[in-house]
Amino acid sequence: QVQLVESGGGLVQTGGSLRLSCSASGRIFSINVMAWYRQAPGKQRELVAHVTADGSTMYADSVKGRFTISRDNAKNTVYLQMNSLKPEDTAVYYCNVDRLVFYTASIPQEMYDVWGQGTQVTVSL
Repeated sequence: QVQLVESGGGLVQTGGSLRLSCSASGRIFSINVMAWYRQAPGKQRELVAHVTADGSTMYADSVKGRFTISRDNAKNTVYLQMNSLKPEDTAVYYCNVDRLVFYTASIPQEMYDVWGQGTQVTVSL
């Protein structure tokens, strides 16, 4: 099986920066779209940004110009650089992969809609 492990969350003041990382463990052959979502208390989970296998990116309007998503395919890792953070960015951030192929005993298998455990980001005034 494959797991997504996130790191990099924490507490930061308004205007500060954080960098989130999410790595896929296991014998990965390929990963399609990697994305970051977030969920604030009492709100629905929302898409923050995604990056395709060939590097194309998309951002929510609320983070454009402040956040940068990137990926390292050799490390099966996606990053989210968050600058100029605001209190409204406070949320649990989740990593997501829409589709990946991995090997178990040399047999290729697919997994869809894989989620990380989430990492808390808190931005104080």
